[in-house]
Parts: sequence; C-alpha cells; structure tokens
Amino acid sequence: MNIKVFILALSTVAVGLVELIVGGILPAIAADFNISLGTTGQLITVFALIVAIAGPILLVLTNKMERKKLYLISLFVFFLGNVMTYFSPNFTFMMVARVLSAMSTALIIVLSLTIAVKVVKPAHRAKALGFIYMGISSSLVLGVPLGILISNTFGWRVIFLGIAVLSIGSMVLISLFLERIPGEKTIPLSQQIKAVASAKIGSAHLATMFMLAGHYTVYAYFTPFLETYLHLNSNWISVFYFIFGIAAVSGGAFGGILADRIGTQKSIIIVISAFAIVLFALPFTTFSLVLFIPMMMLWGALSWGLAPPQQSYLIQTDPATSDIQQSFNNSALQIGISLGSGIGGIVLNQTGTISSTAWVGSIVVILSLLCAIFSLTRPTLTKQNVKAA
Repeated sequence: MNIKVFILALSTVAVGLVELIVGGILPAIAADFNISLGTTGQLITVFALIVAIAGPILLVLTNKMERKKLYLISLFVFFLGNVMTYFSPNFTFMMVARVLSAMSTALIIVLSLTIAVKVVKPAHRAKALGFIYMGISSSLVLGVPLGILISNTFGWRVIFLGIAVLSIGSMVLISLFLERIPGEKTIPLSQQIKAVASAKIGSAHLATMFMLAGHYTVYAYFTPFLETYLHLNSNWISVFYFIFGIAAVSGGAFGGILADRIGTQKSIIIVISAFAIVLFALPFTTFSLVLFIPMMMLWGALSWGLAPPQQSYLIQTDPATSDIQQSFNNSALQIGISLGSGIGGIVLNQTGTISSTAWVGSIVVILSLLCAIFSLTRPTLTKQNVKAA
C-alpha cells in the first residue's frame, strides 16, 4: 500500500482519539471542574454533533483550497484545540477547545478519505479507504481503555498534550511525503445538495446511518451485557473490549480488500446481511466462551467492514460530488452512533433485558440492508437526472 495512505491513516488515529477518549475519563474531568457526570458527558455529545455538521460545510467552504495546505492548517487548529484543552481552567473553556478540535477533526477525516483515493490507482481505492477506516476505528474503539490507563497513571490532561504531540508528528509527515494536490472544481452547492437528496445517494447514506445505529444499540451497552450473561469482572471486561477492538480495527481493512476483489455492491450486501445475522445470534452464544468470543470478534470486524465499500460506491455513483458525499457519509456514521446509543437506552428501559438490545440492533441493521438494496437498484446518476432531482 502507498506510504501516503499509511500516513493519512496515522493522522486519523491521532484526531479520532479525541472524540471518545473522554468517555473513559469523565469522572476525573468532572472532579477537576467540580461538575456533574451528566454535564461532563456533553463534551462527547457536542463533539459528535460538531463533527457531523461541520464536515460537509467546511468542505464546501474550502473546496478551492490546495489540499495539502488545507490539511496542514486543519492539523494546526487541531493542535491548538488540544493544547487549549490541556490548559483549560474551567469547563466552558474546555468546551470551546472541544469545538475547535471537533471542527478540525471533521475536516481532517474527510480530507484523509478524499486524498487517499487520489494517490492510489482506482483498482486499490477501496483498500486505501479501508486503511483510513482502520485508523478511525482503532481510535474510536481503543480510545476509552487507553484514556483510562493514561489518566490513572499521569492525570487526564496529559492525554490531550500527548495527542497534540501526535498531531505535530502528523504535520511533519504530511509536509515531507504528501505532494501538493489542487482543490476541486467548484460544484454548485445546489447540485451537491440535490445529489445527496437523490434516492440513490440519500438511501446509501441512510444505510450507513442504520448500520452504525444497529451496532451502537448493542455496543453502547456492551459492559452490562458482559456482566449479565458472562459474569465478568472489570479486568476481564477490559480484555474483552481489547479483543473486540482488535477485531474492529481489522474490519476496515477487510471491507476494503473484499470490495476490491468482488466489487463494492456485492460487498455491501454481504457485510450488512452478515452483520444482521451476527447481532441476532449473539445472545444465543453466551452460554459458551468458545462460541461467544469468535462471534464477538466477527461482530467487531463487520461493524466497520461496510465503510470502505460504501465510500467506494459513492465515488463510483457520482464522481463529481464524491468529496462531499464522503463527508456526508462520515456525518451519517456519527449520527448513527448517537442514534444507536439512544435506541439501546430506550430498549433497555422498556424491556429491562439486555439481550433485547442485540435483537433490536439486528432489526435496525435490516433497515440498513433495505436502504442499501434500494440504493443499489436505483438508476445510475447522470448530470441530467441530478439537476432534475
């Protein structure tokens, strides 16, 4: 794989850590600022919303700017956001710093995706996207345990200073290895919105949203799931999270390789269908670790296996607006995470049975499958039908 893709993936690890690493250190932050856990949790909620909203907007506003320069500026803003977080004297100041970090994170992730497909041959496009999603998924799934470990040893503020240092390393590598990439031709915003709103592309974004929503319906409550059915203590739960994380990281690469070998459309159907089956079957394997652990790893791998073929499909469907489509798809992913967490909470409150989250999650993933089939069976977009949409 092109070394530039590895560098872009490493950058997404650094920026991705900032989003959910706070989840593991909420008590420490709350104690430091003398606020409630509920208030502190808004650091995660606001970050996710900013990433979802800011990505497409910033991409449109910076469409003409040379991409390497824009990437470096975004990394510098990200660096400032984390330094501000480290020195935060109060919660309000930290929230402002988080907003800056979230805005730059949104742009860095989208730029990593769009640049990656430009520096490789078309035949390796899905694989390149897979490596970028390996970076994103690794930061999301490993951020919480990593945050707990560092916070317990050095204090929570050191985490953000370390991430700031990582962003400097990314700036150096991008400066040395990435060539100048001209900005895109200006596509009228109305045309881009019409493309997103079209039946073919809009339903593809919904497929991504429901896929992640189904996943987080279960994953957001994975700790009580393990405690209830496997009777694990905190140490063993950490081990299971680590195993799940490794599987999830590999899922991005798996999805990219699969798409390059059998095609994006077949990959999308296979991954979503398999994911729905695995979530439904998960509670039935808890009586045996020999069955549960492989099923859990399959769940983890499939959870991020859709992203590379889906992004590649969006590029193939409408190349003219592919950059903004990748940004909207990342937003759909973020919304899916929030939606799934909310659905899981409602299911748990209504049923009182943790296994119900897996079955409801499976149903949500079936909605993703229906959206994907609807998208794949729509006519290919043309300039004429996009304008008419």
